Amino acid sequence: MSNLFGPTHGRNVHFRLCCQREALKGKLLKVEDLALNHGVEQSNKHNGADATDHKPKFIPVTKLEDDQPIRAAEFHPNGQFYATGTNSMALQIFTYPKTYELRENYETHEPTVLMKRKKHHKGPIYCIAWNGTGDLLATGSSDKTIKLTRFNQEVCNIDGDAVELTMHKGTVRDLCFMEDLSNRSSLLISGGATDNKIFITDCETGMTFQTFTGHSGTILSLYTWGGAMFVSGSHDKTIRLWDLRSRGCVNVITAPSASGAGSGSPVSAVCVDPSGRLLVSGHDDSTCMLYDVTGGKIIQCFQPHSAEIRTIRFSQKAYYLLTGSFDHKVVLSDLQGDLSQPIPNVTVAEHEDKVIQARWHPTDFSFLTTSADKSVILWGLSTN
Repeated sequence: MSNLFGPTHGRNVHFRLCCQREALKGKLLKVEDLALNHGVEQSNKHNGADATDHKPKFIPVTKLEDDQPIRAAEFHPNGQFYATGTNSMALQIFTYPKTYELRENYETHEPTVLMKRKKHHKGPIYCIAWNGTGDLLATGSSDKTIKLTRFNQEVCNIDGDAVELTMHKGTVRDLCFMEDLSNRSSLLISGGATDNKIFITDCETGMTFQTFTGHSGTILSLYTWGGAMFVSGSHDKTIRLWDLRSRGCVNVITAPSASGAGSGSPVSAVCVDPSGRLLVSGHDDSTCMLYDVTGGKIIQCFQPHSAEIRTIRFSQKAYYLLTGSFDHKVVLSDLQGDLSQPIPNVTVAEHEDKVIQARWHPTDFSFLTTSADKSVILWGLSTN
């Protein structure tokens, strides 16, 4: 095992959890420090006192309910807003509230709506993304289109009409932005169903100038890093690494099955850590794979869930991994130790139906989750 992924992989660097500036100042939180969510701790009472009374716990800060499932949510890069896209075709933007100094008896409330477009698409919104500077917002839909809109941060509203991109032949399942540093513009990477193609669009001109092929199934997840690299996960059970500089695929990865025999299952979610050296993927068979990008080898596979993993994200410093699943649960895995060893994890949130997406706040130790139970919830860490 490469020393890169052992205990010295930057895991002991001092890191301040921003939303816990006082209660957890100067400490790295471990999963054993967290109380289990949704009543699990009630079985741990001792001498009339709850053994987890003093453990922090993620609690719902805001909760928005819709009349149809909510698929997509994403924080604005400045952390002051977040956007959601729903099966009811609505695009909404909300203000991000204070999430530090929370108490467990905090009363969950509805988020403050800053902007709403009821029929932003002609079909359910599957994915949503901001560019790096937060002045562009893109949404993808089952209506086979992408809506690219310019966002005015000063007044928190969309400027002008949306640019509609129509190159896809099926549902747009995921999209992400890459910053073109040479031209000081944003590139949009998008993929989906039917044609199984990945398109690269220049956001300045609205023109699609590059198409990548190779997948034989629906593209379910995309993630970009480093200004030229991106990764895709597909229903064809493969993960592909792409480099815009070489204009093609540079690696194809197939995860093993949960049983260890035969090929794996469809890849529902992919993500890469900020260093670009650690890839993680979530699969239909509830497997989560850690992959050494530099060494080109699988570190390990583990199962933090009992059903399909639909969403996966590293925290800001990659000390933690957040996963959401069709088992209704959101799990936090601790990556501070040797990644070749068993990964500690704990259930930190739960919905009444399938979890579809989970996203970390860009600076605070809080996250958003969307679900088939028709809700989107903002979770923050209590300081009890």
